[in-house]
Amino acid sequence: MRSPIDFSSWQGVLSTLLGLVLVSLVAVAVRLLVMQRVQQRRERQNRQINERLKTLIAAYKTLGGSFTGELAVDPRHLRDQRQRAAETAGEGADDGGAGAERRRRIRDAVEAALSDVILLGTAEQVRLAARAAQDMVAGRQIETAELVLSLRTFIRQVLDLEAISADVAVPRQGPLRTGAGGGRGAAAGASQGGRAGGGGAGQGGGAGMAAGGMAGLGLARHAAGEEGDAAPASASPTDERGG
Repeated sequence: MRSPIDFSSWQGVLSTLLGLVLVSLVAVAVRLLVMQRVQQRRERQNRQINERLKTLIAAYKTLGGSFTGELAVDPRHLRDQRQRAAETAGEGADDGGAGAERRRRIRDAVEAALSDVILLGTAEQVRLAARAAQDMVAGRQIETAELVLSLRTFIRQVLDLEAISADVAVPRQGPLRTGAGGGRGAAAGASQGGRAGGGGAGQGGGAGMAAGGMAGLGLARHAAGEEGDAAPASASPTDERGG
């Protein structure tokens, strides 16, 4: 059996070196290809983890954004709330208007957050979110404190944060309370700002026109003054002849 390494002649040495270089290049190319595949897979996993964490953190803020007040979610739709307000109007209860709109906004936000948790949460979180969604469909009020606790524990573990100490008493958390008329207030503010800007532009244009008029009047007076000065100078020879 002939050995692939031959140093008996310069042709053998050259062929041996070329073979070694070729094998090294192939090995390096395979290694680079494997490293590229591994890096792409790792980047894809990191993107998936980041998107999952971003979605779950947003759901946590929505489901557990308040510690005080009403921590239960009212599953009734706006028409049901208005009907309830009409029924209780004779009893002096105020259950409509801004309060009904606020509860509707909270319910919509909680529904979206529960949908995100069912899509990207762990098995325990999916179970809790599905149970809460079933209670909402059945028309029962729900509390999100247990689901918020599961989300907080999972997020801290994924971010390599230390667990919250047992002696730290975190109160029960409920859904984030949103304003009832935020969109209308912002639109009204933008409209007022636009009108104010238009008035300022109109005043600026009027001031510019007034300044232009004054400048034109000054130029006319200056021209008239020059003509007045030139008239006596032209009439002086006649006066001298007359004298």
